[in-house]
Amino acid sequence: MSAAIKTIGLTPESDQPPLISVQSVSKTYGEDPLDNNQLILRELTFTVSPGEFVIIFGPSGSGKSSLLNLLAGLERPTWGTISVGGQDLSRLTDEELASYHRLRMGIVFQTFNLIKSLSVWENVALPQSASGVRYQPRRKRALELLKLFKLEAYANRHPNEISGGEQQRVAIARALINNPQFLLIDEPTGNLDTKSADAVMQILHGLHYRSKHTIILVTHNPNYLSFATRVIYMRDGQIQKQEYISHDPSTVPPAVSEKSFQKLADFKANEGAYAMR
Repeated sequence: MSAAIKTIGLTPESDQPPLISVQSVSKTYGEDPLDNNQLILRELTFTVSPGEFVIIFGPSGSGKSSLLNLLAGLERPTWGTISVGGQDLSRLTDEELASYHRLRMGIVFQTFNLIKSLSVWENVALPQSASGVRYQPRRKRALELLKLFKLEAYANRHPNEISGGEQQRVAIARALINNPQFLLIDEPTGNLDTKSADAVMQILHGLHYRSKHTIILVTHNPNYLSFATRVIYMRDGQIQKQEYISHDPSTVPPAVSEKSFQKLADFKANEGAYAMR
């Protein structure tokens, strides 16, 4: 049985059911699931409510990215359950899992994972292309997102023709294009210089506070913990403690205008406006 997790700060009250529920999750690699030496994650239990900005923080090797892969449905837990909107991810069929990846979550990888042979706007539109959205609607949506992130001038360039910070913003735009219920973000500042990293974190801060996006972000950088509403501290595959952080909601990040965030909120509210047609 795992030790009790220390909680710091006031737990906010919510009358909404959790969006994500992680219950007694362990993950092992290797042929013998009973070999404790192969355990990467140990008895993780927590929930994420709609509208939270949760940072999973810990040193390299603590299991953060493995947990993110489980939340993304890219891997399955050895024990325990992960449910999103009441659905156990381990019970989804391949078709249902593909739909989950396209429509319910957006993921931003540390290495951006942009396709070099596609233009910037085509990379942003890729999830809608996979969903069967027609050319003109998906191009329009991609260009609107690029404009919000001040990247419209690079729409027809290729990823190797823009900076790392710009590539990260393209990756965030791609993750948003299908109006996902939540974003999973893996070490978004790991490959960026300080100025670009700060700008990316300000954008994510605005997505949460102005556009009400639910965000789960993995990092080993302590400089950005203050952006979260809750920090989950991990070490050696276990949750050590969690800390709730209060914020002044009037704070407006300077990286993107408040008007732009309102447009993103409108996109989110009008879910389905860019459905197949």
